[in-house]
Amino acid sequence: MDTRELHKVDLNLLISLQVLLDERSVSRAAERLFITQPAMSKTLTRLRALFDDPLFTRSSHGMQPTPRAAELAAGLHDILGNITHLLAGPRVEPESFRGEVVLALSEYIGVALLPRLIAQLSTQAPRLCVRVITRIENQLDELAQGNLDFIIHVRQAQYPEDYRVEHLGGSPLAVLVRNEHALTREEITWEHLSRYPLLKLYASSQEQQEVQRNASATVPITDHPLGTLEISHLLTAMEVLRQTDYFMPTPAFLLQQENATTGITGLPLPGPDGFSINYALVAHRRTANSPMHSWLWDQITYNIRELRTPVQRKLRQRMTAGSVATR
Repeated sequence: MDTRELHKVDLNLLISLQVLLDERSVSRAAERLFITQPAMSKTLTRLRALFDDPLFTRSSHGMQPTPRAAELAAGLHDILGNITHLLAGPRVEPESFRGEVVLALSEYIGVALLPRLIAQLSTQAPRLCVRVITRIENQLDELAQGNLDFIIHVRQAQYPEDYRVEHLGGSPLAVLVRNEHALTREEITWEHLSRYPLLKLYASSQEQQEVQRNASATVPITDHPLGTLEISHLLTAMEVLRQTDYFMPTPAFLLQQENATTGITGLPLPGPDGFSINYALVAHRRTANSPMHSWLWDQITYNIRELRTPVQRKLRQRMTAGSVATR
C-alpha cells in the first residue's frame, strides 16, 4: 500500500462529505457536526479541491450531488464503517451484558431520548437493566461513589480530571403555554409574564442557577409576583398548562416530544437572543475500561446526535409559529 498521498489527507473531510451527502444542505450539515456554517462552507471548498470536482450543485430542491459525488457515496459508507470498526478495539457483545446501569437526567431530556435508546437496548442488550433517576443533587459526587454510571446535565465550565465529558450541544429556552393563552397574542415581556401564574418543573439546582443567570429578567423567575406551582411530574405539568393560564419556562427541547406537548405552544423567553442551555454527558473514569459502559456511552451519544438535527428543525418551526402569533 502506497501511503505517501494518504498521509496528506485529513480523514475528517470524509466524515464531512458523508454528512453533506446525507443532509444536502451546508447549514444542516454544520448543525449536525456542531460547527458554524462558514466553517462548513470552507470544508466543502477543501473537499472540492481534494476531489477536483464541484461535488454538489444548487437547485430548487437543495444541493444535488454530481456524478463524482454519487460515485464516492457508493463506497464512503463502508469505508467509514470499516474505520469505525478498526478503532473500536476488541469485539463487544452487548447481548451478553448483565447487571444494572444508573442514568441521571432531567425529565424533559428523558422524554425525547429514552424511548429511542431503550428500544435499541431491548433488542441489542436484552439482559441489561437500566435505572433512570430524574431528581438527584451532587451528581459528580454520586458518579465518583459509584451510585450513578452516567449523567446528562447542564454543562459545567470545568470538570475534574477524573471525569469523562462529552459536550452534547444546547437547547434554547422557551415559555410554554396553552395554545389559546393570551400570551400568544401579546409581546412576550417579563411585565406581561408577571400577570400570569408560574409553573416550575423540577430541575437540579445547577440547572435552575443557569436559567436564572442567563435570563436577564427584570422580574426574576425566583421572585414571581403571582402564585407558583412547582412540580416534578412532566405529564401532570403539561395537563396543568393545557387547562390553566400558567406559563412554564423550560428548555425548548421538551417541545420535540409532540405527543406530550399537544395543545401547548412554545414562545421565546425574554432575554439575550440566541441564548441556550448547553448539556454534557458525564461518566467517571472508573468505568473507562468497562466494555459495557464504553458501549453504552457510544449508544447514548449516537442517539442524542441523531435526534438533534430533526429536533432543532422542529423547535424552530414551533417557536416561530408561537412568536408569529404574538405579533
